[in-house]
Amino acid sequence: MPQLAWQKSSFSSGGEGNCVELAAASAPYRIHLRESDQPHGIATTTPRALAGLLHALKSGNLSH
Repeated sequence: MPQLAWQKSSFSSGGEGNCVELAAASAPYRIHLRESDQPHGIATTTPRALAGLLHALKSGNLSH
């Protein structure tokens, strides 16, 4: 995988390693996600799917 430019979430907490990071993928319309304390565990998704997840999280509409 080529070198990625990771960006921390503005909602990430202090220096405890609890950070969600995003990077643009080389494939069109793809985004990489990872936790900063587990940098080798990378998930890849689409902007639309990520927006849907964020919307569900913010509205509390996720089933358990």
